[in-house]
Amino acid sequence: MTKFYRSRNDKKLSGLCGGIAQWLGIDATILRVITVVGAFFSFGTVALLYIILSILVPQEPYGNFSDKHDFY
Repeated sequence: MTKFYRSRNDKKLSGLCGGIAQWLGIDATILRVITVVGAFFSFGTVALLYIILSILVPQEPYGNFSDKHDFY
């Protein structure tokens, strides 16, 4: 099982959606759209959860090559 981090490579605000998408194996754009729609329809509850998780979830460490490229 992989650890859950905020993404350093795939981020727009804090990298939380990019990290969740990478952890779940889905496209980050789909997750961002779901987050925005959820924040609108939940009257800000999803936005508050996003802010809290952005503070609590650690950022991806340097040297973590999660994009599966081979560097020689």
